[in-house]
Amino acid sequence: MSMAPVSFCALIPARLASTRLPNKPLADLGGKPMVVRVAEQALRSGAQRVVVAADDPTIVTACAAHGIEAVLTRTDHLSGSDRLAEACTLLGLDGDALVVNVQGDEPLIDPALVRACAELLAAHPECDVATAAHAIESPADFANPNVVKVVLDQQQRALYFSRAPIPWWRDGSQAGTPALPTPAIGAALRHIGLYAYRAGYLRRFPQLSPAPLEQLESLEQLRVLWHGGRIAVYTAGTAPAPGVDTPEDLARVRAFFPG
Repeated sequence: MSMAPVSFCALIPARLASTRLPNKPLADLGGKPMVVRVAEQALRSGAQRVVVAADDPTIVTACAAHGIEAVLTRTDHLSGSDRLAEACTLLGLDGDALVVNVQGDEPLIDPALVRACAELLAAHPECDVATAAHAIESPADFANPNVVKVVLDQQQRALYFSRAPIPWWRDGSQAGTPALPTPAIGAALRHIGLYAYRAGYLRRFPQLSPAPLEQLESLEQLRVLWHGGRIAVYTAGTAPAPGVDTPEDLARVRAFFPG
């Protein structure tokens, strides 16, 4: 007997202001704004509904021009999850509804990865959040604090996220230099910033007090663990396509969207 397909909504936070790339959501990619390209990828995941949560009317207008649903949220949100919490309320989503947070600057996001996070959360009713990771193959990435690492338990749930090289391979490391564990021992995993939530939990999340560990590491997902929540982690076979943070990133991604 085949399982019924998982029903979920993809929400895309989009903020007009960006220090490194002004008006980033509206950046042209082959004749369409970047946020529209992201929404089109999300639609390919099989999401029942894809909605852009915008902080500016120009984003809503641009989405409407391409048939993409969008809602206008407040401008004072501190994070994307705060913006999506408001969007869940504006859209009247049921507390048990599955929501995938797709970043608005990832026009090359793999639709299968979006779906995998939703399906993983549906399969783990004891978890509040689902996210993704992939194996780290470069010692430089393992040591890089900009590469966020995650360690899992035997149920593939997150034990901890860190900018530090974890797990620390005691017998392989020398002179304080971290050694990248081999897959046979237990692969080191890089966190992929894609999240699935239940709408009720996403609405509650902004009310949770920021965690000391979250502030130390500057990693918002540690707030979930600090308050006793559980995070299921899907391990992808390959690294995702990079997002767009700088003009150089934009130029590289434009090659995938010829006008």
